[in-house]
Amino acid sequence: MIGPHFLTSAFTPRRADAAEFAIAVRVVLIAANYGIPIDVSLGALPYEEGLVERASRFEYLSGVPLVTASAEDLVILKAFAGRGKDWVDVENILIRQMEKLDWDLITGEPSALCELRESPEKLGAVAAP
Repeated sequence: MIGPHFLTSAFTPRRADAAEFAIAVRVVLIAANYGIPIDVSLGALPYEEGLVERASRFEYLSGVPLVTASAEDLVILKAFAGRGKDWVDVENILIRQMEKLDWDLITGEPSALCELRESPEKLGAVAAP
């Protein structure tokens, strides 16, 4: 398994205490080539395990496959982050995918994440149509 110490040695850390920060908050803050910021989430919750299982391969460019989160998981994660730009992303996902979304997943899964948040009411903004 790849951990924060490997990632902070293989990439440029974005903080002096990147490995320690990652252990505390389960997010590794690194930079790729040309300083492109990357946030690597260290999953441990059952929800996060399900997120990985629901992920699918997407060919970004010919011969360049990416593993991407489901639209439902993007809605959940963006709502959890709760920043202005995240809500814009949620709106765009809903515009494109509304009829295809699994609303039971979207409205059921965040309960485990709510326990981690100091203000769980933010997740209530996403509701089934």
